[in-house]
Amino acid sequence: MKKWWVTFCVMFLLLFTACSERSQVMDGDGMIQTFQYTQISQDVAKEMMEKDDGHVIVDVRREDEYAEGHIPGAILIPNESIDVDPPEELPDPNQIILVYCRSGRRSKEASQKLADMGYSNVYEFGGIIDWTGDIEINNNNETENGGEEMGAAKLLYQGHASMRITTTEGKVIYVDPFAGEGYDVPADLILMTHGHYDHTQTDTITTKNPDCETISWEEALSGGQHQSFDLGYVKVEAVEAGYNKNHDAKQCVGFILTFSNGVTLYLSGDTSTTPQMQKLAQRNLDYAFFCCDGVYNMDVQEAIECAKTVGAKHNIPYHMIPADKTNCFDQAVAESFDVPGRIILKPGEELVLE
Repeated sequence: MKKWWVTFCVMFLLLFTACSERSQVMDGDGMIQTFQYTQISQDVAKEMMEKDDGHVIVDVRREDEYAEGHIPGAILIPNESIDVDPPEELPDPNQIILVYCRSGRRSKEASQKLADMGYSNVYEFGGIIDWTGDIEINNNNETENGGEEMGAAKLLYQGHASMRITTTEGKVIYVDPFAGEGYDVPADLILMTHGHYDHTQTDTITTKNPDCETISWEEALSGGQHQSFDLGYVKVEAVEAGYNKNHDAKQCVGFILTFSNGVTLYLSGDTSTTPQMQKLAQRNLDYAFFCCDGVYNMDVQEAIECAKTVGAKHNIPYHMIPADKTNCFDQAVAESFDVPGRIILKPGEELVLE
C-alpha cells in the first residue's frame, strides 16, 4: 500500500510540473527539454520553403490582412488566438514551423508562445512588408464591417526628439523638427512641443502642402487648457509636459496621437514626471516615447518609472542627450532604459505603428 502511494505522489508531481512549465517538455528518456524559436532571414526561409520536408508556413496577422495578400501556402493563425493551448492547425510539435507577420513584431511574439508550448522547430522570419517572393491575394479582401483595411502608420525616427510619421492615408506629420534627415517629403502637419530651438527648426522641412497645419505649444495650450484637434487622419491631444526648472508646464506639452486604425502614440516632450501620467495609464496606449537626457529633463531612472506608470505596450527612449545635431543618439542610455516592451530606435530607423 505504501509503495502504491509513493508512486501516485511521484506521478502527480510530474504531471503538475508538466502543466506548470509549458516551455519544458519530457522527452523519451525522461529528460526535460526547453525550446526557443530561431530567427532566420527571409532568404533562408525561402530556401526552407523550397524543400519538401513537411514544413508549414504560418501567417499570424489578422484575417483581413491575410486576405489582402499572403505568402502562397501559408495558413492563418492570428497571434491573438495563440494562447495556452496548442493550435489545432499544428498537431505535430516537432514539425518545422515558419512564422511571419506584417513587420516582424507579432511573429516574434507568436513564435515565443509556440516555443513555450513545446514546439521544437519554430523559425521566425520577419514581416511580409519585406517579402520579395510571390504573394497570393484572396478575392474577398473586405473587412467584416464592409470597409477596406486601414493599414498602419510608419514612423521614421530622425534623432533627438525629431520624427516623421506617414499615416495610412499618406499624410505626413513632422514632430519637433531639428535633427537627422528625411525632411524632403511635403508636410501635412507639423507638431512642436515647446519653443526651444532644438524642437522648432521648421525650415529643415523642404516643402509643405498647401493645407499644411501647424500645432505648436501655443495652439495646444490655447486658453490655458490642453486642446484636442481631430484632423480625420489623426486625432492630436495635448497633454502635460514640463515640471522642471528648464521647462515650464504652462509653455510645454506632450502629445497623444490616435491614428485612423485606433493605434495610439504618446510623445512625452521635454519633461519630468507629470501628475497626468497616472491618468494616462487608463488609456492602454500602444506606443510611448520618453525623454531621458538627465540634464534638461528627467534622467533614465525617472523615465523608467514614468514608463511603468503610463504602462504603454511599447516604450521607446528618445532625447537621450542635450541638443546636438551631430550626436543625437546614445546606445548606452538607450540600453539602460530597461522597461517592459522596450524598443530601441536609432536615427534613420523606421517603426511600423501596428
